Amino acid sequence: MLRRVILIAAFVCFAAPARAQDEPVPTFGTTVVDSAGLRGTIYYLHSYNKTMSADSLQHMKPRGTIYTRSLNVPPRDFREGFPGVTKRFEWFAIDYMGKFWIERPGDYEFSLLSDDGSMLYIDDRMIIDNGKMHPAETKEGRVELGRGAHSIRVSYFQGPKWRVALVLKVAGPGEKLRVFTLDEFRPRSE
Repeated sequence: MLRRVILIAAFVCFAAPARAQDEPVPTFGTTVVDSAGLRGTIYYLHSYNKTMSADSLQHMKPRGTIYTRSLNVPPRDFREGFPGVTKRFEWFAIDYMGKFWIERPGDYEFSLLSDDGSMLYIDDRMIIDNGKMHPAETKEGRVELGRGAHSIRVSYFQGPKWRVALVLKVAGPGEKLRVFTLDEFRPRSE
């Protein structure tokens, strides 16, 4: 396992162009367990799979697990380095699941950009279906959320190489869209 992580880190370092020190490196996740983050289960797809459903992933063999607190991989060429923990850069899926906390109840808008497909579920209800193979495309959805804990699931799949992207944004009542991060959506300590 350690050898695989070292090889992956080397691949990302040598394939990616230099970035400014203060600029975050986009990533689909890390193998470091983060109980406060989204848990992403990785699956390998067959190249003929042109669409995906979250239910179809349940019948596949998991190939790994990654963790992240936000989904913020803007559109990029796959040759910039695959922003994740596997050598696979095409025909894979990641099924992210986690919990988040709403302090201020109300109508929440979500925006999901992906290349290729993605779907957003809140409390087991599909909010956004962006699940077909396509270039970077954004879809939006709204949901009324009460104060308290809610489940979130983002099912993502990457078809053929060339471009990758996955960005989840949120806007609460009276707010502008911003990248969704679990650091912002956790219970406040009194």
